[in-house]
Amino acid sequence: MSEKIKIGISIGDVNGIGLEIIIKTLADSRIYDYCTPIVYGHTKLASFYRRTTNIDDLNFFVINNPAETNNKKEQKRPNMINCWDDDIKIEPGIVNGLVGKYSFISLERATNDLINGEIDALVTAPINKDNIQSEQFNFPGHTEYLQERDSAAESLMFLVSDTLRVGVVTGHIPISKVSESITTEKILAKLKLMDNSLRNDFWIRKPKIAVLGLNPHASDNGLIGSEEQDVIIPAIEEARNNNILAFGPYPADGFFANGSYLQFDAVLAMYHDQGLIPFKQIAFESGVNFTAGLNFVRTSPDHGTAYDIAGKNQASETSFREALFTAIHIVKNRRETVELNENPLAITKLSRDRD
Repeated sequence: MSEKIKIGISIGDVNGIGLEIIIKTLADSRIYDYCTPIVYGHTKLASFYRRTTNIDDLNFFVINNPAETNNKKEQKRPNMINCWDDDIKIEPGIVNGLVGKYSFISLERATNDLINGEIDALVTAPINKDNIQSEQFNFPGHTEYLQERDSAAESLMFLVSDTLRVGVVTGHIPISKVSESITTEKILAKLKLMDNSLRNDFWIRKPKIAVLGLNPHASDNGLIGSEEQDVIIPAIEEARNNNILAFGPYPADGFFANGSYLQFDAVLAMYHDQGLIPFKQIAFESGVNFTAGLNFVRTSPDHGTAYDIAGKNQASETSFREALFTAIHIVKNRRETVELNENPLAITKLSRDRD
């Protein structure tokens, strides 16, 4: 029996919906035909949230490290690594500054195993970006933390679904800092990451990328701001010189309103809300946050801790399940890309088949 892909899962905020959507996802036994899930948390937390979700028949194998998994086709149960010995007061929906350290312990343990090659991909449940802050975690979010752990010069926050893919040039920064943070070099770097990800992670041979403007109406030829003429258009031109099919800049409002995004394989937005608001409106249930440009695979659902419904058995696991399967698909695509690059004849045949 062939081994399955090992997916590490960090639990996110203890008082959020993380464990609820994890348990609901792993309660479907069909998951185990595709992967071996390993949750980094504690069985006491899992027991609490099993009761809130009325899922009593989901039992975890307790293991000390990923090597102990029964990673064969017949396994139909998830694994749990207990990451601490403390007793935690669980208060669903309560913002508690004390429990943020357990979000980090889970994330750090899973990331260590990911970097060491003990798991094949990481799916992260939502954290509270405030209470997780500490001397060990001084980052705006998962993306920046994982980029540093990978020692990567750049990464791309890439929101993906079957209908829309959106990346951002600037991520978790104040809106007042966006304009000064956008440079031709930065846009070009993000376009290169996006183009490479579309080709190798999603197997799109000749991806077409739309680039949004920064200003209203994409500046109306310089009438409303100069960033388009001075920064964005030169980046698009340089990208095309690098055989990247980039187009634009497009005014963001009309671009999404008239369905122009359907003509492209991905969209590069200039800042967080410019890209994420339309993405979540169009693809919220099926959306996945993927950190492109890293040596490892990390995905997450495209929503937050949802304290307002935590512990009420109301959270939908759809986005988390999509994140898990997206991670599986990207791992497989990357592995097959490596194999094809080692066999140029297979690449030639694949190209003919796709044409």
